[in-house]
Amino acid sequence: MQTPRASIERANDRLRWIALILVFGAAMINYIDRQAIALLKPTLEIEFGWSDLDYAHIVSGFQLATAASMLAAGWFVDRLGLRVGYAIGVGAWSLAGIAHALVTSVAGFVGVRIALGVAEAVNTPAAVKTVATWFHGSDRSVALGIMNMAPNIGAVATPLLVPALAIALGWQMAFVATGALGFIWLVAWLLLPRPVPITVTRTGTEARSPTGIRGLGSILRNRNAWAFAIAKLLTDFVWAFLLFWGPDLFNKRYGLDTAGLALPVATIFMMAAAGSIFGGWLSGHLLRSGRSLDVARKTPMLISAISALPVPLMLLAPNLWVGVGLLGLTLAAHQCFSANLFGLATDLFPTQTIGVVIGFGATFGNLSGLAMLELTGFVLDGTGSYLPMLLLCAGGYASALLAIVLIVPNIDRARPAVEPHG
Repeated sequence: MQTPRASIERANDRLRWIALILVFGAAMINYIDRQAIALLKPTLEIEFGWSDLDYAHIVSGFQLATAASMLAAGWFVDRLGLRVGYAIGVGAWSLAGIAHALVTSVAGFVGVRIALGVAEAVNTPAAVKTVATWFHGSDRSVALGIMNMAPNIGAVATPLLVPALAIALGWQMAFVATGALGFIWLVAWLLLPRPVPITVTRTGTEARSPTGIRGLGSILRNRNAWAFAIAKLLTDFVWAFLLFWGPDLFNKRYGLDTAGLALPVATIFMMAAAGSIFGGWLSGHLLRSGRSLDVARKTPMLISAISALPVPLMLLAPNLWVGVGLLGLTLAAHQCFSANLFGLATDLFPTQTIGVVIGFGATFGNLSGLAMLELTGFVLDGTGSYLPMLLLCAGGYASALLAIVLIVPNIDRARPAVEPHG
């Protein structure tokens, strides 16, 4: 006879994959909305006479707003809960995406990008909290890898979808159509039942008890939170740079127009998706093989650090597809690293505080992205060269891994220090 607990576990098991699909969908929509402007840059540049510095200010408005909102977004999701917090965030950023169709000035685009950035700040803490709520043990590593792959699929869909919409219907309708996707997602999210709680003895990668994280003060005193935040600071700028400047890099290096950008940009983000899946799979495989958390998290991070090193050679690439391969390898390294960095956060903190911890780290990640976007605009206006930015990308992951090793020498020992056995 099936016990009540077994029945609850079976119901939760079915629903958790639906929850993961919805998290995946939200992240895809998130990246379509944020990246659409990068694909439309050549068109908007001609229509409105933007300089590279104008574009840098527009995309930096988004990055600054996201950075300023991340910690509050994590608190917001923890406070209101996943169901309400996630729904408000997706609805708000969908409206902001549609609003891009209504503005015509640099100031107007900065304004709607700020609104988009504030609302989209909800996505990362809500997504990680959803996975941490529904998945446990080595399955969580795999789920985080799948979750972390979603932005790449969104980034693949964007160059295939947005230019086609712009050519067929005009750039305004491209923003309207992509923004409207979020409202379809909202219906499915609100229909998803909540997980039924069960009493479990938590082991493996699960947090076993609260860590004392109650507010900003306690976060600032927590070494593990700083390890996560510093690693985000040293790596997230790579993603922001390639997301918003990658199409322009291909445009300037190889003379590609809006239509010609579709396949190269889609390819590098497909490679990024593969990196995310690999990072989640490798970590989960190592855990199932009996390896420690320390080995399971840091091994994929080391592979990522090595894989990113050759990216400056892109400027010497003899043809487009060698360049695509080098940028794609770097994005794959980023996503492999990122999946395990999120895993590290779920290893060290319980689900009831994960939103605010993710928000804290993501604040630093978005600030580094903001600095990189502005630096790129200034460097390009002054020299026209992408080399300084590519050199920074090459060294980011090795620096982040070194910081993690110094702050958290052994992840397995760090967990009991903040999470007593019980």
